[in-house]
Amino acid sequence: MQWNLPNILTVLRLLAAPGVAVAFLFFGRPLADWFALILFISAAVTDWFDGYLARSWKQESKFGAMLDPIADKAMVIIALLVIVGYSSMSPWLVLPATFIVFREVFVSGLREFLGHEAKLLSVTKLAKWKTTAQMVAIAVLFSQDIFLWHMLGLTQGMDGPTVDGIMSGAISDEVGILWLAQLRDIAGTIGLTLLWIAAALTLITGWDYFRKALPFLRDSA
Repeated sequence: MQWNLPNILTVLRLLAAPGVAVAFLFFGRPLADWFALILFISAAVTDWFDGYLARSWKQESKFGAMLDPIADKAMVIIALLVIVGYSSMSPWLVLPATFIVFREVFVSGLREFLGHEAKLLSVTKLAKWKTTAQMVAIAVLFSQDIFLWHMLGLTQGMDGPTVDGIMSGAISDEVGILWLAQLRDIAGTIGLTLLWIAAALTLITGWDYFRKALPFLRDSA
């Protein structure tokens, strides 16, 4: 195992994955949301840097090639579980998240079964786009709850009719509640749209990997 910078970044990204969930155990909200968002974005940035540096510095290694997809999957799956766990279990969120988790587990199982032939399931350009869409969608969905909690903080001390009046426009919005509500709605729409795009790419690439592995799954006559 080579402890060069690309591999160190990959290890740090793997360690950051559970940190996204642990943040909600030790911090209140919206601090936990901010911590998870910053940690997730920082880890996602290293996903680009470690591969770029490994190629540029000719420091590609078997250890990095093995750990990089594991770190990516851990980041995505754990973050999705956190987002779904703190959501209202909307099917528009749960369904694409389920497709993504199912595909990641399925492809990992295929790679494990194929062993030395797993090189047939090398990462494609479409799979890289899939990972990018997943990470951007997750980051945007984390920001949605940040807007929500800051909005709730501004409404503390207000009675229900006052809040309803501000939201309807009958009462002047002096503290920026409507602005935060609009940002929350925009983040939710963009995040869900990207997540469904990621889910579609996930299923397409998953089927492509299955098709490539199919000859090795048939029993000999």
